[in-house]
Amino acid sequence: MTVPIKIDFVSDVSCPWCVIGLKALEQAVDNLGDTVQVDLHFQPFELNPQMPAEGQDINEHLIQKYGSTAEQLAQTRDALRARGAALGFEFSQTNRSRIYNTFDAHRLLHWAGEQGHGHQLALKQALFHAYFTEGKNPGAHDVLIHAATEVGLDATRAEQILAGDEYADLVRTQERFYTEHGIRSVPAIIINDQHLISGGQPVETFERALRQIAGLA
Repeated sequence: MTVPIKIDFVSDVSCPWCVIGLKALEQAVDNLGDTVQVDLHFQPFELNPQMPAEGQDINEHLIQKYGSTAEQLAQTRDALRARGAALGFEFSQTNRSRIYNTFDAHRLLHWAGEQGHGHQLALKQALFHAYFTEGKNPGAHDVLIHAATEVGLDATRAEQILAGDEYADLVRTQERFYTEHGIRSVPAIIINDQHLISGGQPVETFERALRQIAGLA
């Protein structure tokens, strides 16, 4: 018997631990094979909603926001690189130098989620790669349109959405919903609307939770 599981993955495309969490979750689901059927939805969360379009130097930003030291930042980067490599994802240490505004990325992801056929997941993965591996601005319209086209979405429609304010109210409503329900950091993985797993957890943690929730443990 295949057990259906709904997962809302609350995250930002500029969040490195969201990459770790998604890759680990995907591996956990793969490990469970045909025992579960996952209905995955990406929900918006902006780590830096006031970030200007031109962005900010990443080290300057992290020092200002978290009080991190240069040594702490280097240790975190090394840990992320190692975790990413173990999960098959490359975090570039040279390309990514700025933090950007991600609101338009969330608008496009919302649209992608309406298109079916795994387009939302594919676009999320493409944007993670564009930012964390290639160092591109995930808020830039040319980057977003290229990513959309790359995963089989209609480029003209993507351009039209980005040129206006479509999905803006829907994205803000969703962001408000999750913050009002206590989500303060991401990734926040909500399973079947009631079980919360926070952070970039290991594959084993996700697999164990999914087994328990699906009644397979």
